[in-house]
Amino acid sequence: MIERLVAAGLLALKDYIATHVLTCMVPAFLLAGGMVTFIDREGILDYLGDSANKLKSFSLASVGGVVLAACSCTAIPVASGLYFSGAGIGVAFILLWTIPAINILALIYTGTLLGTEMMLSRIVAVLLLAFVVGGVMTLCFRKQPEKSTAPESGRSKRSLISGRYLVLLLLVLASLLLPNYLFREGTYLQKVMVWGTATIVTFAFALSFLPRQKISDWLRESWWFVRVIFPLLIVGIFIVGVAGEAIPEDWIGGLVGGNHLGDAAIATMIGAITYFATLTEAPFVDTMMDLGMAKGPALALLLAGPGLSLPNWLITAKVFGIRPTLVYVPTIVILSALMGWLFGILIFG
Repeated sequence: MIERLVAAGLLALKDYIATHVLTCMVPAFLLAGGMVTFIDREGILDYLGDSANKLKSFSLASVGGVVLAACSCTAIPVASGLYFSGAGIGVAFILLWTIPAINILALIYTGTLLGTEMMLSRIVAVLLLAFVVGGVMTLCFRKQPEKSTAPESGRSKRSLISGRYLVLLLLVLASLLLPNYLFREGTYLQKVMVWGTATIVTFAFALSFLPRQKISDWLRESWWFVRVIFPLLIVGIFIVGVAGEAIPEDWIGGLVGGNHLGDAAIATMIGAITYFATLTEAPFVDTMMDLGMAKGPALALLLAGPGLSLPNWLITAKVFGIRPTLVYVPTIVILSALMGWLFGILIFG
């Protein structure tokens, strides 16, 4: 029994390393390091800092989640990179949740596999809850505004980033998104080739147009994210693999077969613990619905699952601190369960 569980953990770890490290984690770390290095801190504070207008900053964060295709652990470097650049904690945690929960690839795949009704429900629920998540985190952990964050009378807001650094970040972002956009149904080798080409172009641009000191600073900041995040990610993936082997599949249909609050809560907890790579939550939910899962719990799992996982808990606590994590995780769990229950009653019937 122990050997079987250990083998399951190692298999999950092998699959993750083989299919996610190059095309997901490497560009995510480079993107996070680039944001810390190249984005102007004063500009971030103007647009996304604690003193910025919450309606605007939260809306920008929510929209940002739509265009970025990344799983929960990949989203952490992106969100923390903005946070350490000066963004408010509410903005950071909105991105942390919405990037995996509502990115355009996940929405398209959800509509294709689970239907338009489920896709639209997912969009509405995430956008509504994003503001609640941002508000809760801001209320609990708002940083003291820095003197420089309040624009002086008559002073225009600063630019977030200069042109050449923006081009570099867009190239890094392309190396993260293009494998999913161009070869979503292709082989992993094709995705690696696309990533490798984009990465070569990125570093060729950096060496041609950026000061060597800035490149050094960028790589140093990126390595900091690798050292902090990657070891915990490996541990978390192994634990999830063991848990997936230990839980009998036939429990699922009996526990989440109705549009009740308890069923939605159970589905949310399943999603909050299990790791879902980008786009894998939709086929998982489809399988669970074939086994008898109702639509309300299915939506609850779609809301909590992509943005939370056991590895995500560990890394979020390491990067943002234990107290914010202890608020963030229950907030997502409770809101997802409530939203799944309400949609199950009012929309899905």
